[in-house]
Amino acid sequence: AIFAQDEAFIKSATDRLIDTTGNFYVNVQSTGSVVGQQPFGGARLSGTNDKAGGPQYALRFTSPLSIKRQLKPIPSWKQAHMNVHNIHQAKRSTGTT
Repeated sequence: AIFAQDEAFIKSATDRLIDTTGNFYVNVQSTGSVVGQQPFGGARLSGTNDKAGGPQYALRFTSPLSIKRQLKPIPSWKQAHMNVHNIHQAKRSTGTT
């Protein structure tokens, strides 16, 4: 945390310190972060940069998985490009052999 009234100093200090902290405070106490309102956590020797209360925090404890499901029955498991008839028909329509 820094405490100052001089805007030039605040900007200079912010520019110098912004990449060295997990949380940066200007004219406010540096303790008492509220989970769910202000993400908290450092990235250097103080932590892993997991921002407790931040939207990505749960990913630290999970393995994301994507599942796609179609509820409408499909007539065949084969894709169009796997159908020999479609391949020959496409070749005839383009003039290739």
